[in-house]
Amino acid sequence: MNAEFFIARRYLFSKRKISFITIISAISIVGVTIGVAAMIIVLSVFNGFNKKVTSILIGFDPHLRVEAVKSGKIENPESVMQSILACGVENAAPFTLTKGMLATKEINKVSFIKGVDDARIDKVSGIKKYVKYGSFNLSDDGEFGGIVLGFSLAGSMKVFIGDTLTIVSPVGLEYSLTQFVEPITKKFLVRGIYDSDNRDYDSKYAYISIDNAQKLFKLGGAVSGIEVRLNDISASDKIKLTLQSALDVTKYNVLTWYDLHSDFYSILKVERWTAFIILSLIIAVASFNILGSLTMTVIEKKRDIGILKSMGASDKMITRIFMFEGIVVGLIGMIIGSALGFSITLAQLYFKFYKMDASVYKIDALPVDLRAGDFIFVPLAALVLCFLASLYPSRRAAKLKPVESIRWE
Repeated sequence: MNAEFFIARRYLFSKRKISFITIISAISIVGVTIGVAAMIIVLSVFNGFNKKVTSILIGFDPHLRVEAVKSGKIENPESVMQSILACGVENAAPFTLTKGMLATKEINKVSFIKGVDDARIDKVSGIKKYVKYGSFNLSDDGEFGGIVLGFSLAGSMKVFIGDTLTIVSPVGLEYSLTQFVEPITKKFLVRGIYDSDNRDYDSKYAYISIDNAQKLFKLGGAVSGIEVRLNDISASDKIKLTLQSALDVTKYNVLTWYDLHSDFYSILKVERWTAFIILSLIIAVASFNILGSLTMTVIEKKRDIGILKSMGASDKMITRIFMFEGIVVGLIGMIIGSALGFSITLAQLYFKFYKMDASVYKIDALPVDLRAGDFIFVPLAALVLCFLASLYPSRRAAKLKPVESIRWE
């Protein structure tokens, strides 16, 4: 053990008496501990929510989507499909997405009507596994088409499996107003109800066959876009660049699952950084306590500093003594805080002691996700703040003159 560290430890953990400075140092350790633990826990919760939401989104949505840039419709879907499949993509399917009115005898509601290929939907979307009642069957039965509704949408329409409803096309409404003809409508039989754990989807989206959608909304052979699902979602950005180089970028736009929900992830990132900054203030306050306690230690140990200098101690040695003292405080708080944060987060992960109402939030407990980066970055950031807090009193101690220091006593 070198002399600087030995002296710093003696100043920090004096066995003879508990002084006011020792109490402030202890408070600093507690402050760093709480700050580090709180930051690790909060970041783990944000990671947990991010992971949970992402699993819902990618389980329901495609990994990539190809859309027309200007018209909003791809007129030659088969040609575009061939170009996509030629890039090594195995799973791709066309879809239509338009707004239409769902109507029963008592209720009318505007929603998104998505037309999909019943035979290929499970290759690009995981919606079938979310079907809670009935089945994902979009085939026609006489004059009735098959429709699958979101759980909240079915509730608001007051329909269940076997009930019928009518879709009124906005294209038909336009013609009916200008040419005094009946709007284009089609009756549908509710075949399935899905619950995706995403209220935005469950309350707004209904699925019908792509053939019925093209007829109902007068699309001809055109589609709204082509959805792609990959075997490895981490390759999304790479495949996006491949598709962009294969397709005419002036006509087609390629979006990843992240692009489709970029607004949501931007908000999540802002909230994460806001929480990080707020919790950093706890560590910052603890750092100011370290600065104050070290400054008072310098004043209290002025005579000791003078004696050390008269015995040949250099300015660097004096500086290191008080720097070590600040670093030791930060190190203790960092270790205890990391251990506390890890223990609480791990307990929540396995024992789920903080429960949530699954009927409201769709999850039974607060989600957490432990990431090595958080357990490295947060403690190191706390240690750096403690080190910076020790610079001023350390340099002040080094500037003291030996004769004046001893005479001061």
